[in-house]
Amino acid sequence: MTNKVKISIDLMGGENSPKKSLQGIDLFIKRNRNYDDYFFYLFGDKNIVDSELKKLKYLKNNYELIDTKIVVSDELPALSAIKKGKDSSMWKTIESQINLDSNVSLSAGNTGVLLVMSKMILKTLDGVDKPALAGLWPNKKNMNVVLDLGANIECGEKNLVDFSEMGSALYQSLYPQEKPKVALLNIGSEEIKGTDLLKNTYSKLKMLDSFGDFEFSGYIEGNQITEGKSNVIVTDGFTGNIALKTAEGTANFLTENLKKALTSSFISKFSTIFSYFALKEFKTKLDPRKYNGAIFLGLNGPVVKSHGSTDELGFSYSIEVCYKIAKGDMMKKIKYNLNHIKKLNDEKREH
Repeated sequence: MTNKVKISIDLMGGENSPKKSLQGIDLFIKRNRNYDDYFFYLFGDKNIVDSELKKLKYLKNNYELIDTKIVVSDELPALSAIKKGKDSSMWKTIESQINLDSNVSLSAGNTGVLLVMSKMILKTLDGVDKPALAGLWPNKKNMNVVLDLGANIECGEKNLVDFSEMGSALYQSLYPQEKPKVALLNIGSEEIKGTDLLKNTYSKLKMLDSFGDFEFSGYIEGNQITEGKSNVIVTDGFTGNIALKTAEGTANFLTENLKKALTSSFISKFSTIFSYFALKEFKTKLDPRKYNGAIFLGLNGPVVKSHGSTDELGFSYSIEVCYKIAKGDMMKKIKYNLNHIKKLNDEKREH
């Protein structure tokens, strides 16, 4: 089993679990039939999970169920959850990277609790002050990695530089045939725009560009994120979270109003028949379930957060993210990239 990607999953986190978690695993396997390539460590209440396991079609022998009776409630504050949750499915899922040599951990539970537990168990990488929460965001050409999405309200120059290198490593592990192109989210694309923090970060990223980890594209405005000219978008957690929620709300607004417009009369319903495939492609492109799975970067192991309210399809795509970043050796790439920051700092001190 040494060559298999070992994925640890908290079956009990989020809404409609463990049913949706297990059905999500089944959907992932249905799309990826190379059974010898992955193995699942599943953490949950055996009495509840066993009955759901019997209903699955594709999950057969490539898993181990670890019985965990304690579930971290979404309502509990982080500190209270940690006091009660050291034997919880969430804690054990993260800890399995140490105890069971798992490659990646996945949970749909409380985001704040998951981040605090992950930092406690896995610790941050040497040289990294703050882990970042990275997510996938579609663009015209393929996909963006956007970070930070809310793990850090305030960020310094060092944090944004770290995010750029880690985000590039994540992008490269997900899309190995493409070059990471880093851009800083700003209020304008001109070099003179923005705060001193952004200007200082800009200067350092221009220098790091020479190491080849990424191509630095400069500044990017919010309305350019989906253009695809850049694919790693870097910002602080406050701005990133607002941008993400705005984009999600806009996508929902468009799809809901389009649906209403197309069903408002007999003529509009009839015309829908002739544009069925185009409309289906439009809906698929904006379906947030296809981009489910935010990744904590900057720890000594990858932790993926699935949206708590997603369904089994959304959860299956978060497993897809886990599989790709482990298969793409993301952790090795992150350490390699971060070493270039140290090298640049050493060179500057010498001069």
